[in-house]
Amino acid sequence: DFLFFWGAVFLVTTTLVAFLKKENQELIPAKEETKGITDTYRLLFSIIKMPAVLTFCLLILTSKVGFSAADAVTGLKLVEEGVPKEHLALLAVPMVPLQIILPLVISKYTAGPQPLNTFYKAMPYRLLLGLEFAFLVWWAPKVKHEGGFPVYYYAVVVLSYALHQITLYSMYVAIMAFNAKVSDPLIGGTYMTLLNTVSNLGGNWPSTVALWLVDPLTVKECDGAQGHTCATAAATEV
Repeated sequence: DFLFFWGAVFLVTTTLVAFLKKENQELIPAKEETKGITDTYRLLFSIIKMPAVLTFCLLILTSKVGFSAADAVTGLKLVEEGVPKEHLALLAVPMVPLQIILPLVISKYTAGPQPLNTFYKAMPYRLLLGLEFAFLVWWAPKVKHEGGFPVYYYAVVVLSYALHQITLYSMYVAIMAFNAKVSDPLIGGTYMTLLNTVSNLGGNWPSTVALWLVDPLTVKECDGAQGHTCATAAATEV
């Protein structure tokens, strides 16, 4: 219902903008960015062919491989180990004010001539937090008792998530600042859209691959069924 409601709101508002909003002819620049869809794609390909842009795209497409599994799978594994979904959802509440404050704080460090320095400095800490998340998953069954999980376990989880948010936003804001800095003002919209799209893709494809590899890389044991490894869905069903 939530998604349906906001989907309807988006459709209505964008349709109203399309039909009712009129451009101010006096403020339209003499030279437009592009003349149509074909010109836009030609412009995109010409931007991608630039050696610096190509190198940067390869960087951001592969930079998140190291922590994709920790980001995508940790929550699912905690649920698998018995942590209630509603408790994990509640742990996201303290992160909201942090997510509001972090970009404001981090933007001070990314406003200089080298915004990617913040990106590079945050990366090793985010990789180390991947090991921390693995420890949290391993630790969960050790501290679990009949009443659930102790308060100190949830405290460690919240602290770990908070540190993770700091590294995540440091890298995110740095990339956005760099994209804004290097984009040519004459074709700013096209340039920024290209770099931001590649940046989003660089975060999404490793997470998808990580989720796909969870089952093949998970070691399983079947209780009371000797000779079965439960390595496949069919064996698990048996």
